[in-house]
Amino acid sequence: VQLVESGGGLVQPGGSLRLSCAASGFIFSAYTMRWFRQAPEKQRDLVSSITTATSTSYTDSVKGRFTISRDNAKNMLYLQMNSLKPEDTAVYYCNGGSMSGTFPWGQGTQVTVSS
Repeated sequence: VQLVESGGGLVQPGGSLRLSCAASGFIFSAYTMRWFRQAPEKQRDLVSSITTATSTSYTDSVKGRFTISRDNAKNMLYLQMNSLKPEDTAVYYCNGGSMSGTFPWGQGTQVTVSS
C-alpha cells in the first residue's frame, strides 16, 4: 500500500490550492477516503471524507471552502482548497478506511498560508 500526497505549497490568504493523493496497493474504489491535517505541535485531525458512493463530509472549519473528490479510474483523491486562511497551515495527509486511517501514512504535503 502506498499513499503519495502532492500539491501543497506557500499561498497567500484567500488563495487556492489543489491537493492530490495517488493511491496504490489496495482496491481504492472499495474504501471511503479521507484527508487529514496536522498543524505544528498539534494532533492529526480529520478534514474531509468521501464515501464509495461519493457522499462527502467536512469539518466545520472548512465547510464551503474545501471540496473533496475522487477518481476511481485513476486511484486518485483530491482536495480543492479555496479562500485559504493562515489557520489552514498544516501538513496534509490522505488515508482511507477507518476514521483514524487504515493504511500506512504517506509523507504528506505541506500547506503554508501566509502573506
